[in-house]
Order: sequence, then structure tokens, then C-alpha cells
Amino acid sequence: MTTPTARRGPRHAGDARRKLAAPTVAMLPRVADSLSFLYLDIVRIHQDDTGVCAEITTEQRGTETVYLPTAALACVLLGPGTSITARALATFARHGTTVVVTGSGGVRCYAATQPDSLTTTWLERQARAWADDSHRLAVATAMYEKRFGPGTVPAGTTLAQLRGLEGQRVKAHYQLLARQYKIGRFRRAYDPASWDTQDPVNLALSAANTCLYGIVHAAILALGCSPALGYVHSGNQQAFVYDIADLYKADLTIPLAFSLHASTNPEAEARRSFREGLRLFKLLPRIVTDIQHLLDPDHTPDIPDPEEHLVDLWDPVTGTIPGGANHATSS
Repeated sequence: MTTPTARRGPRHAGDARRKLAAPTVAMLPRVADSLSFLYLDIVRIHQDDTGVCAEITTEQRGTETVYLPTAALACVLLGPGTSITARALATFARHGTTVVVTGSGGVRCYAATQPDSLTTTWLERQARAWADDSHRLAVATAMYEKRFGPGTVPAGTTLAQLRGLEGQRVKAHYQLLARQYKIGRFRRAYDPASWDTQDPVNLALSAANTCLYGIVHAAILALGCSPALGYVHSGNQQAFVYDIADLYKADLTIPLAFSLHASTNPEAEARRSFREGLRLFKLLPRIVTDIQHLLDPDHTPDIPDPEEHLVDLWDPVTGTIPGGANHATSS
């Protein structure tokens, strides 16, 4: 005869193994700790028993395989000639890695995936601030002061006046760098239809900005926010991406572009130099912190709770209540 204790043992051991194998919030990598981005083209991405790998076959070197650190990547840009299996794509999604389908060199974004395990906390705060005109103007003003210093916006400034102030500051920055690098007059011009005919500074700036948009987009999605709900920009699915990217251009992409004014291949050099600049600038942690501070100035970073519920229920009286429980009244 089997005793109750003997029956409970195996079940408890199995439960322990399943609980150990199930990921918790504390186990998931933070986007602020991730590597920046990885651009791939003309390559096959698949998953084997070891992990997700990129594979390319050439006549000269045969088949070469490189394993990808999926959980440590914030964003993977898939350029032309790339194929990816469903298993590999599912692994990226499970690890919270944003996958973006782009044109050559990551110039244009055609589609992107978003992990389904994200909290809506920051999306709700973003939507509340966006839907209220006074709160939206306050966020736009905070963005301006992050770029140009506290107290640089006079009281009562409208959004139209704010845009004018921003335009004057950026134009003056262009003129200062143009004098510094002795390149004469500079005019910012961006025409996707005439990409290859841009001067070196404009070409480098366009390429670096495109990489910056990809990183910002990945961080926004990793927080669960909407790229479309912008505070200064509007009417585009990337409006919030442009808002946040503008915070870093004066320190990161604009000086980089002017430094490449004599380059024979400014587009490629801009992408390589931008990647190096990200390490020194520590961009991903800054993006996460800045977004959270803009949407909730009183927010203090939370330490993930291993027992935190990933899905809650909404209640108009008591607020959020735990999900995954039977709330039927007992008879």
C-alpha cells in the first residue's frame, strides 16, 4: 500500500522542477542592460539545439555560423536577403528582443515585432499624459529642457513657440559645428529618393539618425509604450520615437556627422562610429530612465519582484486586483 507521503513526494518534486524552469520577472533581462543593436543582411537565421544562429554560405569560405546573444540584444535589424525561421523568431520574442525588418543598411523600417509579456504600466501613463493637453505640453517642455537645460523655457510658452525655440537652437548648433570644421555654410537636407546624392555630412547624419531611431524604437517597445503617441511630433507611427531621439542628437549624431565631412564613405563610417559612441554614451540606460522620468517625474526605479503578477484585473473601485484567481463569491 502506498502511503500519502510517498504519493506526495514525486508530485512535489515535479512541481519544484516546473517552478524552477518557469521564468520570473526577476529572471528577465532589463532593456537598460542590453547590447544596442545588431544589423544582419544576406544571412539565414535559425535555431538549433544550442541557440539562435546566423548562417551564411560562400564558395570561398564555405558555411560560417555565428550564435547570437538573443537575451542580451535590444534590437535586431533584418536587412535585405535575410530569412528567419519561426522558432528563431519565437525565441527573440520570448527574450524580449525587438526584431525590425529594414531596408539596406537599416535605412527604412518596414515592420517590427513586440514581445507579448510586457506590462501596460508605462503605456497607461503615456496615454494619460498624451490625452491631456496641459500634461502633453508639460512633457514637451520637459523634453526641451532636457536638451537645452533647466529653466530655458519661459513661463507660458506655447507648443508653437517651443518649436520655434527648438529650431533656432538646432540651427545655431549646425552653424557652430560648420565653423568648427571649416566646411562653409551647411543646410540640413533629407531626401530618401536622393539618398546617394547627399553631401557627406547630411548622408552621415541621415545614417546615424536611422540607427538612433532603431535603438529608441526598441527601448520604447521594451517598456511597453506606444511609438505612435508623440508629444511634439504627431500623425506618424514613429512620433514618440522622433520625440525621444531628438533628446540625444545634439550630443551624439550631429557632432559625429560633422566629423565625417571629408569621409569617402560617410554612411558606413557613421554606423560604425555610432555603435562605438553608444558604449561611451550608455544610451540604452539613459533612454529608459529619460522616458520614465518624462512620463512620471516622481517615479523611482523598482526592484523586480519574483512573485509579481504579470497580468492583473482592473477594478474601478479598488484599482488593480490579482489575476489568475477565482473571484466568485463563496456560497
